[in-house]
Amino acid sequence: MDKLNVNNVTFSYDGKVNVIENINIRLGEGELVCLLGVSGGGKTTLFNVISGLNRPQTGEVLLDGKDITGVPGKISYMLQKDLLLPYRTIEENAALPLIIRGMKKKEAVAKVQPHFAAFGLQGTEKKYPAELSGGMRQRAALLRTYMTEAPVALLDEPFSALDTLTKSEIHRWFLGVMEKIKLSTVFITHDIDEAILLSDRIYLLGGKPGAITDEITIDEPKPRSADFNLTDRFLAYKRLIISKLK
Repeated sequence: MDKLNVNNVTFSYDGKVNVIENINIRLGEGELVCLLGVSGGGKTTLFNVISGLNRPQTGEVLLDGKDITGVPGKISYMLQKDLLLPYRTIEENAALPLIIRGMKKKEAVAKVQPHFAAFGLQGTEKKYPAELSGGMRQRAALLRTYMTEAPVALLDEPFSALDTLTKSEIHRWFLGVMEKIKLSTVFITHDIDEAILLSDRIYLLGGKPGAITDEITIDEPKPRSADFNLTDRFLAYKRLIISKLK
């Protein structure tokens, strides 16, 4: 059974003009699936439907086979900006989902502590967001997302604000940590290279209204080698995707 299924989803804000139409995607256990397309194609709208923030006019969202359409709080959602609270330490920020659910602060922070090493955040526990680089803040935001303890995470362009060198480094880190924690993830990006480097499968989303135009499997071992983006196979995937997007 798939971890997540989005079946025949259509959504409109005004009830007249569809933003997305007849969307079908699936996500397996521990899989990373990417939604790739141009701005305005409906990717964030789709995430709002999957997360339960918006109820579609038609279709359903299933988590482990159970209908969660229009029900928020079942799936974690990480936005483009890290949105760390500046007046809380990194450990307090990471523990926030547990505190919101009613766990005492001391207990929540203690539960987060063992994960700092896996997320490459050792030594940052008592620091504040302003003391960290952009890449480290994104790691902290991902740890906070993970601590929601939801079985599926939606990541909306979490690395788009990073410079090229930082993004390359965090891609390698991200694949490593995803392998360790086995989190099932749907990832939005406009970056073709990023999609190829991170994904098991890529859904191409385009048109008005937004619709799935293609599904591409990236049949490569993960984490990818450091020079994979220089190989002929990488370039072949990139040419294929560019031709499909055109």
